[in-house]
Amino acid sequence: MTRVIAITNQKGGVGKTTTAINLGTALASADLSVLVIDLDPQGNATSGLGLQRDELPVTLYEVLLGQAHPDEAVCSTQVAHLDILPANRRLIGATIELLDLPKREQRLRNLIPELSSNYHYIVIDCPPSLGILTLNALVAADSLLIPTQCEYFALEGLSELFRTVARVRNDLNPGLEIEGVLLTMYDDRLNLANQVRGDLSRHLGPQLLQTIIPRNVRLAESPSFGKPVFLYDARCKGANSYIALAGEILSRSRERTATVS
Repeated sequence: MTRVIAITNQKGGVGKTTTAINLGTALASADLSVLVIDLDPQGNATSGLGLQRDELPVTLYEVLLGQAHPDEAVCSTQVAHLDILPANRRLIGATIELLDLPKREQRLRNLIPELSSNYHYIVIDCPPSLGILTLNALVAADSLLIPTQCEYFALEGLSELFRTVARVRNDLNPGLEIEGVLLTMYDDRLNLANQVRGDLSRHLGPQLLQTIIPRNVRLAESPSFGKPVFLYDARCKGANSYIALAGEILSRSRERTATVS
């Protein structure tokens, strides 16, 4: 059964796209079929996986508005078992045009059945806001993966997001789970980072993932070459951390399956 994971945080610059690209690649390296959906009009997941985003004739924009079938937009990538439903600046128009459509917050969820038969995992890269596009991701997802930096206002931002999740559960997607909160760009030499990590651990308990993504130059460089870090420098700390993250998510999935059965 396909699991849909939305990677979201209303704050920008916390590693959402880096996580979408490299988690997707790490899962694909385990011989799982993965689709990344680029839900951000900046199209960084699209370019980060090697596509020329401004040259694409069909993107998520056309699919969301019912102008194209998902199969017309899905593209293969340099990574075996990893595809992408790409985006570019045209998706900005959807933030306005969707508002006039019936069941506007369910447009993405309605596409999932057409996609899920081909994939074990669908990973959605959300924009840095809680607007209509992110709402579509929250309604479509089985769970949320929330990257966050160890900064002073981290808990405050998470509290706002959790309130939004509660409203979505009540009104639109009662099965929505928290996959986990992921610490990114972590530097254990900084007292603040260690302090915030401790605070998050106390407040979140098992919702805080064990895996930590370190601040890593090779990880930061790889998107500019249109590659996941595994194709850029597979031996760096950033690559190893995303392998660990994929392992932790797969382990949690097995635990859920065992609990249900």
